[in-house]
Amino acid sequence: MTPDFVIGLARQAIETLLLVSLPALLLSLLVGLVISLFQAVTQIQEMTISFVPKIVVTFLSLLIFGAWMIEKLADFTREVIQMIPQWIH
Repeated sequence: MTPDFVIGLARQAIETLLLVSLPALLLSLLVGLVISLFQAVTQIQEMTISFVPKIVVTFLSLLIFGAWMIEKLADFTREVIQMIPQWIH
């Protein structure tokens, strides 16, 4: 195992992580932005107003994209496990 190989594998793992987490994080960010604008316009500064909708949207995004996320993670894991014999030789 060379350092280039380890760095390449780590890069692929990080790319997979970012791809899988993107839907939930992006939707939470958008909801947080909309709620922040609403709070700025109305001058309501209640923490639960921003917290609860972001939690709900995050859970909904996990329900909607969960199967896709698991599929991507399983594909990456399967690929890594199948490559183990080649790395040993």
